[in-house]
Amino acid sequence: MSFTVGKGQLEEPVELLRIALDERVFVKLKGDRELVGTLHAYDQHLNLIISDAEETLQKAELDEETYEQIVRQERRKLQLVYVRGDTVFLVSPLLRHTGTFL
Repeated sequence: MSFTVGKGQLEEPVELLRIALDERVFVKLKGDRELVGTLHAYDQHLNLIISDAEETLQKAELDEETYEQIVRQERRKLQLVYVRGDTVFLVSPLLRHTGTFL
C-alpha cells in the first residue's frame, strides 16, 4: 500500500517523518505531554531527536471545595531532547504556508 502526500509517494506512514526532517513538528506524548520543536532524527521505533523544543505538561487537579477540575499547564524549554518511541501518540509536521499543524 502506498500513500500520496503532496507530490510524493510514501510506501510506509513513518516515511512522513522523512519529509519533516529539519522542520518544526508537534508531538503528542503519553502522560498529557506535548512537544513542539525541530525534528532531527527518527528510527523505525519512532524514537525522535528534537531540538529547540518547548514541552507542555497538562496537570488536572480537583478543587476540594467546589469539586471542579482545574487544568494547569507547565511549560519548559529544552535545547535537545531524545523522545522514546513508545511514548509517542502523534507526530504532525508544521504546515509552512499556514503556520499550523496538520
